[in-house]
Amino acid sequence: MLRFFQTTWIPDETYFQTLVRHLIPVVEIQTRALTFLVFSDYGMPATFYNDHYDFLVAQDFLFARKISPDAADLKQHLGQLYASNKTDFQITEDGRKLYLFLTQAGRTGQRFAPRIWEKEGQIGHGRTLFILVCKKWHVAKRLMDLLKTYIELPALGFLFGEDPEVLPYLGGILSNQNKINRHRRLVMRLLFEHFQRDRIMICVDPSEIDTLRDFQSDPVETRILEINCMFDDQYLLGHAQRIGLIKGIAENKSTDRVLPSLRNQIDQERETIRQSGFENRFVVSQAAQYDENILELMAFCNLDQYEATRIIEQKWIFSD
Repeated sequence: MLRFFQTTWIPDETYFQTLVRHLIPVVEIQTRALTFLVFSDYGMPATFYNDHYDFLVAQDFLFARKISPDAADLKQHLGQLYASNKTDFQITEDGRKLYLFLTQAGRTGQRFAPRIWEKEGQIGHGRTLFILVCKKWHVAKRLMDLLKTYIELPALGFLFGEDPEVLPYLGGILSNQNKINRHRRLVMRLLFEHFQRDRIMICVDPSEIDTLRDFQSDPVETRILEINCMFDDQYLLGHAQRIGLIKGIAENKSTDRVLPSLRNQIDQERETIRQSGFENRFVVSQAAQYDENILELMAFCNLDQYEATRIIEQKWIFSD
């Protein structure tokens, strides 16, 4: 055995176990260690500190590994315990399970509390977010400007679709559009806190269904006004050019294939929103009767009939 273990790796972890197995009958051997140790899922042994005293005393072991060299208080207390006559311990034997539970929870930021960007990333109760959803951005902005004359609240336009023109300084979170979109709810929370208001209005493109679902899942009260416009061929071709789908209108030979695809895309976006079952969703349409649009606008933001009528009567809202 001596000759063999002289050439093995980490012999101190196997030499004595092998020796015992050669010398002691199997029925007299307890196959459990006297030392409490636990490994992380990285394969690294846990290190214990001053605040682990009660945790270690509750384990059914005589020794513990590994104790931090800086844990002077823990070593002192364990030494005093060893020198005492205390023999009655409340043993729980849940050390390994508890350690693994906490370390796994820590991977997702839930060890003792949610991560800061999750806790602070909620817009919160007691606030109302008004959202105008429209494919024609200029139509949504016109309606938003009209609503501002009757409702006193910050109106921020297509905050998540284009670089905001006028926004307060909120730090690096507004440094680029990708960061704004990645932390939508946190951005809105900061804006609510900055303006010190409980109501804010924004605009959203119908394609941003994930943005609508994100806000709907928040405790904030979300009120959605879907603005359905009519699209002639000339507008759709201009839209295709603006988004880079085609370069030129006059010279392009593939418009016959582009237009049906664009119309189908717009219809699918509307249908997705309709089927999502959003609460507090209202619809005004260019093709609808005045009375229908007035009632929807009144319900959307609690306007009275006179105010809603004044807005809907502005035919130029839907003009291209």
